[in-house]
Amino acid sequence: MTDKLKTRFFALAASVAALLGTSAQAQELPAGSDPRSGDAWVDVWLGDISRYATRYREPFVDEMVRYYGAPRELVGDLLDQRRWTPGDVYYACAIAQVLGRPCRYVVDEWDREHGQGWGEVAQRLGVKPGSAEFHRLKRGFVPTYDRWGRPITIDTELHRDFPNRPYRDYPPPKAPAAAKADKGKDEKGKPEKGKVEAAKAKGAAGKSRAAGEGTAKRQGKPASGEAKRD
Repeated sequence: MTDKLKTRFFALAASVAALLGTSAQAQELPAGSDPRSGDAWVDVWLGDISRYATRYREPFVDEMVRYYGAPRELVGDLLDQRRWTPGDVYYACAIAQVLGRPCRYVVDEWDREHGQGWGEVAQRLGVKPGSAEFHRLKRGFVPTYDRWGRPITIDTELHRDFPNRPYRDYPPPKAPAAAKADKGKDEKGKPEKGKVEAAKAKGAAGKSRAAGEGTAKRQGKPASGEAKRD
């Protein structure tokens, strides 16, 4: 193997190793990150954005200001005063861009009600999973990562748009209702501990009483609860 080929080989190997390392790290959401976007791929990479922005704040803020039209003071306020995760800041401004609205509009919508996470907020604004708007929202991650020089692994849906990029399947997130149903199935038919102990105590008392009454009858004494005859 020539020196030139060796150089290319090791460069390629290093790139793949870096990509795999970043992708593996991205699978775990950082502390405080719980997007619940309704799309597993989106959740993973919003968590990765939070990790990136924690280390490289200025490039993250510049991206939000320059490419997503967010006021710099708003981004700073969300991160520092209101303790938003960078992933949440990104997603709010990305949704706003898809809608053609200011980032503050989506921030206000989140503040109004977000009990079920970003999936609920986005659908309320008309950005539903499977829609053209949601697809544009997902595609927007890729150029942002390119500008940061950070590897990103796309999912099967985005592979049509970026056929030359590495991709993998991401399992769909379990809906909260389904999770509760599964929990109910696991607990169904299992009597509560207190009820089991009470039933055991009642049974033991009944056996003791029956044994006492049998002994009393053999000795010619009236059983407990029976009226004495004159």
